[in-house]
Amino acid sequence: MITTDGQPTRSPVALDARHGWARDVPTSIINVPNAITVVRTVVSVLLAVTAISSGSGPLLAWAVGTYWFGDILDGWAARTLGQETRFGAVLDIACDRLCCALCLAGLVLRFPEMTAPLALFAAQFLVLDLVLSLSFLRWPVLSPNYFHLVHPGVYRWNWSPVAKAANTGGLVVLAVVAPSPVWPALLAVAVVLVKATSLVVVRRLPHP
Repeated sequence: MITTDGQPTRSPVALDARHGWARDVPTSIINVPNAITVVRTVVSVLLAVTAISSGSGPLLAWAVGTYWFGDILDGWAARTLGQETRFGAVLDIACDRLCCALCLAGLVLRFPEMTAPLALFAAQFLVLDLVLSLSFLRWPVLSPNYFHLVHPGVYRWNWSPVAKAANTGGLVVLAVVAPSPVWPALLAVAVVLVKATSLVVVRRLPHP
């Protein structure tokens, strides 16, 4: 289409969105991935709260599973349907913290001997990782999943599939199966160091 001044109009679809750059992204926040994020958060929170109040291990497992599976599903839907937005990325980041905080509270009640590593993990995830994850807003990228366009090293250690699994799921699994809190604590310290170092690197990057 051509405007009255002879210039072509811009497409409402994100330009170069397939590469992770956010330009002319649709402003609508009502879409499938955001709906999945809201639903999985509500369900996970209700399950976690019920598990905490009743001391139910199975309900806590369902809460964690809903959180993890839903987090994978909303990201997959956003990419598959071409509905990735910066608002959706921020919503996902915020909802992850709510779900994680309640699930960690349930884990502490179930495994009190793991309080120290779980508390350390909570501190880094709810503070350090939150600030680090929201740092993508300084650049015109759709989400932290495309931070390799800004700094490949920081992306590799924080948001690559392997890093995500190790930084979050790894500690929860260790907290459940490890015979002592030593190994979960060591992993929690390692994650804190990675997040703190990454945050320093990101804050020193020049503005685009």
